[in-house]
Amino acid sequence: MAEGKKTVLIVGMAKSGVSSAKLLAKKGYKLIINDVKRDIPGLKEQLAGIEYKDALGAPAEALVDMCDMVVLSPSVPMFRPFAQDALAKGKEVIGEIELGYRYCDRGAKFVCIGGTNGKTTTTTLTGEIFKRAGKNTFVLGNIGVPITEYADSVKAGDYVVAETASLQLESIKDFRPNAAGLLNITEDHLNRFGSMEAYIAAKARMFENQTADDFAVLNHDDETVAGLAASIKAKVIWFSQNSELGEGMFMRGNEMVWRKDGVDETIIDVRELKIPGRHNIENAMCASCLALCMGIDAQTVRETLREFKGVEHRIELVREKNGIVYINDSKGTNPDSTIKAVLAMTRPTILLLGVGDYDKRSDFKPLFREFGDTVKGVVASGITVPEILEAAEATGFKNIKVCRGTFDEMVEEATQMAKPGYAVLLSPAAASWGMFSDYEERGRRFKEIVKKL
Repeated sequence: MAEGKKTVLIVGMAKSGVSSAKLLAKKGYKLIINDVKRDIPGLKEQLAGIEYKDALGAPAEALVDMCDMVVLSPSVPMFRPFAQDALAKGKEVIGEIELGYRYCDRGAKFVCIGGTNGKTTTTTLTGEIFKRAGKNTFVLGNIGVPITEYADSVKAGDYVVAETASLQLESIKDFRPNAAGLLNITEDHLNRFGSMEAYIAAKARMFENQTADDFAVLNHDDETVAGLAASIKAKVIWFSQNSELGEGMFMRGNEMVWRKDGVDETIIDVRELKIPGRHNIENAMCASCLALCMGIDAQTVRETLREFKGVEHRIELVREKNGIVYINDSKGTNPDSTIKAVLAMTRPTILLLGVGDYDKRSDFKPLFREFGDTVKGVVASGITVPEILEAAEATGFKNIKVCRGTFDEMVEEATQMAKPGYAVLLSPAAASWGMFSDYEERGRRFKEIVKKL
């Protein structure tokens, strides 16, 4: 990107907006910062030493003519009228992930992970593999650290392992991963994209700029993911739990097997994994394929898989009290993610659902159908309560309570429903926004409540 005294409008001043502002200021751009909120606690301190025009609370539409380029937060859709107006006037409109990519050294390698569920675990695991292999590795993106935060530090020979979400990929232009893995695609963010077709198209943009020199790691077992292969220019690497593949990663009994050029190599017996559940085998397969196709040796992959203990807020054991275990899966922000958590439970479970005031228009009925003998009770709160109750009624699930009080009271309600030998699982199947700043704050609050019991 040409540097100079051009003016950039940054819309959305959460983590990505702050990091974008710091990077652009360092590169000599004039800045206009904008957000729907007029007052953002701590923002002035975060932007200390940077010159900018404060347009917090102002309509973004009124600011377009004052800028040369627009940088969007992932939460701001490209279809917003002001963004379309900027494009119509010949101004570039990109997101933070594209901005960060442009300022990383082109000699660096990008390894990216996408999918509706499992991205954070897989991204963290992939990063650990590359670090163990001795690579200078930056783990960035939707995982919580914007690419712009470290873009200036990424040099030739470094590796950026990035979690990429559909909300970020929507606004890319040149962004090109050397290796990109797609775990799965299930219903999510329909309030943003309007249809599954548009959501799938946003996910698929991760492969858009790849060439035959790059790798696309795809889940053979996910029909939607597999259907993208025909349109991908990169070399496709498959992984599957259900089928023995001619090339790629597959299961032989309990063993993960890597087949390349007709030669089989056992990577690990999945019973050695410390991360529970079938979905985590999927995550381990994707991470392993990404590392192996980028030249990391199998022994390094094997050792990392054996030691990896998972990530915070994803099926995370908090404590056991009076024979009841409390598990934090705040990262479960859609029904399919919560299904995976439920299927990983080995105890009778009381499930906390909702816990947020942002409605993605999700269908909770598939989740309730997967309860089986595992979920014995549900406590629900937040804006999605009507949809949760509708799903319970449609599937005949009776033991459900609605909490109109505090999060503390919700956890206490679940504790009273549980018996010794039970699990209390926070896996809300909904976004945290409105009640919390993000799923991490929701998870931390849950852990604080549980530790005080």
